[in-house]
Amino acid sequence: MKTVNWNRTFTEAKDPRKTFGEALTNAGGAVPEIIALSTDSSSGSGMGPFAKKFPERHYEFGIMEQGAIGYAAGLASTGLIPFYAAIAPFVTARPYEMFRNDLGYMQQNVKVVGRCAGLTYSHLGPTHHSLDDIAIIRTIPGVTILNPGDPVSIHKAVQAAAEFKGPAYIRIGSPPMPGIYNDDVPFEAGKGNVLMDGTDVTIIATGTMLANAVKAAMSLESEGVSVCLIDMHTVKPLDAELVLEAAERTGRIVTVEEHYVTGGLGSAVAELCSTNRPTPVHMIGVKDQYASNGPYEELLGLYGLQAGQIAETVRNILK
Repeated sequence: MKTVNWNRTFTEAKDPRKTFGEALTNAGGAVPEIIALSTDSSSGSGMGPFAKKFPERHYEFGIMEQGAIGYAAGLASTGLIPFYAAIAPFVTARPYEMFRNDLGYMQQNVKVVGRCAGLTYSHLGPTHHSLDDIAIIRTIPGVTILNPGDPVSIHKAVQAAAEFKGPAYIRIGSPPMPGIYNDDVPFEAGKGNVLMDGTDVTIIATGTMLANAVKAAMSLESEGVSVCLIDMHTVKPLDAELVLEAAERTGRIVTVEEHYVTGGLGSAVAELCSTNRPTPVHMIGVKDQYASNGPYEELLGLYGLQAGQIAETVRNILK
């Protein structure tokens, strides 16, 4: 099990939406087929720099997410590579039928970006929370789901999505994300990154919860716990080989995600292990309920997603 290089002292936190905008602009400079689509959310999705640099390649649709998905599919059929970004529940739950039929069934080369995912629209409550987006899109055959966990990973995810052919869903949050990786970290769709190679317990984290999982793992490490820590930046296709190797090595897995425990990363890991190597999988995430509203950090605490809570959950599992 090979580990990657990363920063144990996090670097400056960055706005994931601005980071996505920078990544898309860079990719657009290298790949002229890339176009940007938005639905009344261009600036909020970080697309301002792209629109300024490539105005003829930017399309604003207003509030019509279903139509934008269909339009993106049509543009992709001409050889273009549409990146469509808007608020996460409004690009997954609202236009699900179009996502399934126009993108998934037709295997169109469209990249859908759900921003402000998870609980990050904290004060607006369940209508704007996106805790089921991975579960929804994971049911569509052939769609790649990328959930990058730091600014460098966002750049890498956009670059990877621009390079592979087929529909993709990229999930990003809203609060500033600390830097974990150096620019030279490997990023391959469908392959997780190992940050710690331990033998007592495996922690598999994805997306916005990577930083908290790292903090928890370092705390446990300081107490003498040997942690295997994996960044599963691709939820689909899941890195089955890595998960099963970790299951064999440690015999217990804890998944951490800002998502419902039903249908997300934890479900994917449990499904894999149950049929290949039965292993206890404890899932940390939001249970079967509509999440409350309120300050973001308080909501994370309410659902056991703060770093100290993750570490305490692991301690209890190891008792």
